[in-house]
Order: sequence, then structure tokens, then C-alpha cells
Amino acid sequence: MSKEAFLSVIAQHQHLLHKICRLYRDTLQDREDLFQEIIYQLWKSYPDYQGLAKPGTWMYRIALNTALMGLRRKKPRITYTDQLPEQAAATEPSTEQQELLFKALRQLSDAEKAIITLYLEDLSYQEIAAITGVTENYIGVKINRIKTKIKTILNL
Repeated sequence: MSKEAFLSVIAQHQHLLHKICRLYRDTLQDREDLFQEIIYQLWKSYPDYQGLAKPGTWMYRIALNTALMGLRRKKPRITYTDQLPEQAAATEPSTEQQELLFKALRQLSDAEKAIITLYLEDLSYQEIAAITGVTENYIGVKINRIKTKIKTILNL
């Protein structure tokens, strides 16, 4: 597949990548580094993408795996290139409520972050189950528990 097709897919779904970066990294520099690493991993796996899953599903899987692997490595490998789409989310103003929500979400476990991120993107339980590799029933139960946990963290 062509470089242009890859960049088109990235441009269509980059908001998903920015959300994952914001959820799994605290500082702007770390978010930018993670974004670069995710793009690199997507580029490496793009030739093998067969279209069996939706592009967003494919990207989520790779992005979440990259974010989690980066947390496990002491020195993540980062490749920089000038061919990436602009990082619009890095300059977006955020409200106080958004900041509080992201602060609460960062307190969740990695598995909980993955599930709630997908849920907040309005994916169905079936799609979330396919991405995470668990059952739809488990997703339903886990989402309810995560909501309760977030309410407790936010003191609602």
C-alpha cells in the first residue's frame, strides 16, 4: 500500500491516537514521543494490514499495545520523521472538566484505561471485545465497574 493511503488513514483517525497518548502519558513531550512511536509501529505493520478489521480497530490495537509496551520499557525507541500529520490535539485548549477526567482516567489500571478509551469513542461492546480479546459480557461488567471507580475518584 502507498504512503499516501497510509497518511490518509492516519489523518482520518489521528484523534484516536491523541486520546490514547493523552491517557497514557502525563507530559506533552511524552505524549509527542508516544505519538511518534505509535505512527512508527503503524507504518511497520501497515503492509500486513489486510482490511479484516476496521482501520480504527486496527489502529487502536497497535496504539494500545505500543502505549503499554512503552510503559514496560525503560528507554522506548522513537523514530522521528517530518512526514506525519500535524498534532492538532497537542494545541487544543482543554477545559478544567476534561483535565479532571483525564486525571481520573490516569489512575485506572492499563486494562481499564484501554476499555474506557474504546467506550468513550462510542465503540460497541462487541467491537471493544474484539479489540481487547475478552467477551462482550466481561466488557459490560467492567465498564460499569470503571464508571463507579471514576465517580469515586471524582467524588461524585
